[in-house]
Amino acid sequence: MTVSSSPAPATRSSGGGAVLLMRVLALVALVALGGSYFTPSWWVSLKAPNYPAQTFPDGVKIHFHVDRVANGCQMRQSTEVLEKDVLDCVHEMDTINHFVGMYPIASGGPVEKLLSPFLFSFIGVLIVGFVVPGVMARTIVMGVGFAAVAAWMSLALYAPGGVQYMGKGWIAGLVDSLGRSEDEDKDENLHPVVRQLKESLAKSGIGDPKKPASAEGASKAQLVEVLKAVYEIEAPVALDAPPPAPWTGRGIDVMAWHYEKSLGRWFNEPLRNGRLVEIMKTATHVVYGAVLAAMLAFLWIGRRPRSPLFLALAAVPVILPIGFIVEYSAWLWWYGHSLNAMGAFTLKPFMPTVFGDGKVAQFSTHSYPAIGFGLMCVVAGAMAVAALVRRSLPADRRD
Repeated sequence: MTVSSSPAPATRSSGGGAVLLMRVLALVALVALGGSYFTPSWWVSLKAPNYPAQTFPDGVKIHFHVDRVANGCQMRQSTEVLEKDVLDCVHEMDTINHFVGMYPIASGGPVEKLLSPFLFSFIGVLIVGFVVPGVMARTIVMGVGFAAVAAWMSLALYAPGGVQYMGKGWIAGLVDSLGRSEDEDKDENLHPVVRQLKESLAKSGIGDPKKPASAEGASKAQLVEVLKAVYEIEAPVALDAPPPAPWTGRGIDVMAWHYEKSLGRWFNEPLRNGRLVEIMKTATHVVYGAVLAAMLAFLWIGRRPRSPLFLALAAVPVILPIGFIVEYSAWLWWYGHSLNAMGAFTLKPFMPTVFGDGKVAQFSTHSYPAIGFGLMCVVAGAMAVAALVRRSLPADRRD
């Protein structure tokens, strides 16, 4: 009598349900990943008696996105106080921090913010590859996905004019940061970037030239033109200094220029700041190469679905929120331990509050996750469960 080696109908049915569940979980993770990129991941607020609740109901609040830092203050709906424009709490926090020698918030995480769209896209390819059935189909899907991300990243970082391939959020963050100055009440005192943005918006019929300019209402092309205009009108620091290099529009060059501008906003130390800029440019090259190498490694892993290494495709999305916390904490440490001696007050190096409530001088600090971090946790949870479901499948269903 011949005994069939085919799995029982119940087993096939059970395996099919598990596969479907795994793919639904991957879809949830993919949607959450996209949402986490476009929403704030963390928020920080400072409160003090000289920032009363009537003016700052949430304190001096800022939002950390993966590609920029944004204003966390909201327009107040009050009959007692007439407010025409939202208060710029990033500027307020920078002003507070520089008195104790802290660098502007925009000077943190330049490489991470620059590379964030490519890193998130890389993770997205891993999520898709984890659930695509068949070695050949998986190799094609992951290969095409990685090739697209690699080409996009290479063009944005190294091609002339590549900054146009960056996301609008990152570019708007640069413009907003450059537009902050001590006195923006009068047109003749406007930072050149603000004046250029106002003129650009006025020509397009966007915005009110009598109100402070905002990068939110401009197109990406307009924002790039503003960055280029500010770059080109800058004069050398000294008469005997060489002129600045011509505008290339390469993403890595724009990042380095803006990073140097941020470092020197309060504390003009060209030699020290120049060394930090070179470190960040080198780090960008290293991470760029590491991402390309990781693509090749994961393509190789993707062709071995029955190997324990295959779970690495799910492990990377699982550690996303952990990676964010590590990066966030590391940069907070840098801020608190890189206090410049030019600050008006002397303060011992300290670790700013990562999570919860704290106190620095007369300020109470509040630091908590926002919706973007919650979505990162959804990515991690969904992929962790998907990995467990996959491990429960029969070996012949894991290809």
